[in-house]
Amino acid sequence: MLFSTVTSLLASFLAAFVHDRSHTTPGFSAQQQQQPAPLHFELRHLHSVSPDARVLFHDVRKADVDALAATTGQPASYALRPRRVRAYRPRSLDALQRARVRSMRFMENEALEWEPIEVEGPDVESRETLLLLAKMTNNAYLEPGEAGWYDLGDRWNVSYPFGWEPDEDGFRGHVFATPDNSTIVLSIKGTSATFIGGGGPTSKKDKFNDNLLFSCCCARVDWTWTTVCGCYRGGWKCDQSCLEEALTEDSLFYPLGTNLYNNLTYLYPHSNIWMVGHSLGGALASLLGVTFGTPTVAIESPGEKLAASRLHLPSPPEVQPVTHVYHTADPIAMGTCNGVLSSCALGGYAMESKCHLGRSIVYDTVSNLSWAVDIRTHTIANVIEKLLADPWPPSLEVGREVPEAKPEEDCVECFSWDFGDYPEKT
Repeated sequence: MLFSTVTSLLASFLAAFVHDRSHTTPGFSAQQQQQPAPLHFELRHLHSVSPDARVLFHDVRKADVDALAATTGQPASYALRPRRVRAYRPRSLDALQRARVRSMRFMENEALEWEPIEVEGPDVESRETLLLLAKMTNNAYLEPGEAGWYDLGDRWNVSYPFGWEPDEDGFRGHVFATPDNSTIVLSIKGTSATFIGGGGPTSKKDKFNDNLLFSCCCARVDWTWTTVCGCYRGGWKCDQSCLEEALTEDSLFYPLGTNLYNNLTYLYPHSNIWMVGHSLGGALASLLGVTFGTPTVAIESPGEKLAASRLHLPSPPEVQPVTHVYHTADPIAMGTCNGVLSSCALGGYAMESKCHLGRSIVYDTVSNLSWAVDIRTHTIANVIEKLLADPWPPSLEVGREVPEAKPEEDCVECFSWDFGDYPEKT
């Protein structure tokens, strides 16, 4: 039986990913235009987490993909341009976990052996590649009947796999693969927030994870807020150990994500895995990318460096293979959507972090396009239609397709807070 969620997703993607790759781009040298052969991807699974925290994969049969392609007249796959990237992976995941536990419990560092590798990752210098990855993340938000889904009529049965029923509220997304399974793309759904045009059954858990991962101290904005963990100790004091323990609860999205990744590598033990996500999904993809050393693209992610520190994720010898993409009119990615009267706070979100891991591709839409800083620019559709759909003139002027990816240096956040050993008074 072919799920309507699968068929709708396929049709939406088939229409979006037909591109002419035979042209050259004015202003670029012949060497720049000699690109590696693209990797062709097709939808392979839907992934979700059951109410009892089990990771579930739901297969998409190739026959169904071919049948849909024949119906729509569109190709059954789409292409992403790869490039060689250098990454570091821990030689032992057990050693990684031991180092995290030792750092968390005893505040002691343990030497960790890293294995330098070269793998194919997405070409983050290609606007088209970023556009296709953004479209991958977009459909992780959608359910049948919502705008953006292709209506196939009565031919297809209407049913939903676990994690995608209208009342399910958990971690979910999609898995794409090349025909030979050499490369897998894991797409993770971000926040569904009613105040920026989202909402739905996942919004409650999304908000809880946002407020725990991206607030300074348990979403303690002022005395009127109910905190999401018990680590606030009055004034500007917050118990550091309490915060770190709160982020390791099994019901939170990061532990669920590590379980998902382990299940995915069990299914595809010899595949190269990429991560992609938007907003909360981008931050989770980044944290998983840093944990496992996988190439990652995070679009409009809140600053996740604070969460990585509290999770005690060891740092490799070089910058992590994580690329952030955002613009200066997005207050969430810029770390300015905070304070009692901010749009985020009025919606119940304590988005106080600002520093990102890896490197960041930042579009200065405030200066170049005169965009106002507005929470409504945070949607993935805005990035697809208004940012990545057309060439970026400031980059074209210097012979590039997108702004240069750079590490965020000298970034400071939560400077007013005092984090330390403040046990709860009994």
